[in-house]
Amino acid sequence: MHKLGVDCIERSRRLTEMKTAFRALYGAEATLGVRAPGRVDLMGSHTDYNDGKVLTLPINRGIWILARPRSDGQLNMASLNMDAGFSFDTAAPGQHREQDWGRYVQGVAVELNEAGHPLHGCDALVHGTVPLASGLSSSAALEAASATLLEVLGGFSLDPVQKALLTQRAENRWVGVNCGILDQYSSILGEQHKALMLDCRSLTHRYAHVPSGLRIVICNTRAPRQLSGSEYGDRRAQCEQGAAFFAARNPGIRALRDVSLDLFEKYASELPGKVARRSRFIIEENARVDALAAALDRDDRPTIQNIMKASFEGARDLFEISGPAMQCMMDAMSAAPGCVGCRQAGAGFGGCLVAIVEKDQVDAFCRSTAAA
Repeated sequence: MHKLGVDCIERSRRLTEMKTAFRALYGAEATLGVRAPGRVDLMGSHTDYNDGKVLTLPINRGIWILARPRSDGQLNMASLNMDAGFSFDTAAPGQHREQDWGRYVQGVAVELNEAGHPLHGCDALVHGTVPLASGLSSSAALEAASATLLEVLGGFSLDPVQKALLTQRAENRWVGVNCGILDQYSSILGEQHKALMLDCRSLTHRYAHVPSGLRIVICNTRAPRQLSGSEYGDRRAQCEQGAAFFAARNPGIRALRDVSLDLFEKYASELPGKVARRSRFIIEENARVDALAAALDRDDRPTIQNIMKASFEGARDLFEISGPAMQCMMDAMSAAPGCVGCRQAGAGFGGCLVAIVEKDQVDAFCRSTAAA
């Protein structure tokens, strides 16, 4: 994530347009700006809340906020993407619960306030280019950008990992999505042109190599996702049930991350059918994260293809987070020229898919996929 100085704002057409809109809305100039990117996972669906690993990277779509401090403690925020804005008093940020997208910002403010950080009011304007409900973490980007805005206004600085944990809590507690750490960690600690190998238990990461001859292409089904519904919670509960089953047989097991495929096979018949399918997917998917990173390091394209295909099929058949729009997109991407491998992105239930594509065939890939 990057804090933008005024010089950068002047050089950006997007921010220049935001400054004009800010002036029209608030009758004054914006004096600071922050941004945070969305993200896409190359491998590791639902492994984050199972203490597993994820291979992820920030994308060139993000949330940008312009602001001007206020002296009365009031935080007013409007959006160029949404019709409705919101306001709350930073002295008591949780006094009245905001609705819709305002919950994400307010939740961050509540968490910062409870942690003892000074909050200051502002007039703010948001613009996002991450498609909403797409699996590219528009909510985490908004939370990360909001946390950075409140840092700048309050004159304090958070440790990046602690910031990721704080913004995750905001989504868990204030929005009601029991998400793992993946989205917020990726937005806050991701670096441009690098894939990030995140260990969700130790909250550490390393950077993985993406061969220079390959590009990452995201394809949006436009089938919207709603993670606050029951499906996401059901999957998490089923994973926790599976982990508890194995922990009762081996006290060293804390999560499905700790269960080997051999151990799973030994006891799979004793598990309820859905729990067995969910557990198998997570165990296999977690192994695929390391395998894909190694295949990328070797530039082993047949292995990349096989690993990504297996991930999609497991997500569809075992974890059951796919759907007709995702299958249609998968078929179109797989048949397109230059496609090395493709799979689901994010938590599934619609949203985006991601492909690794030959650099010199990206345009042909996009034309073919769109036409199909």
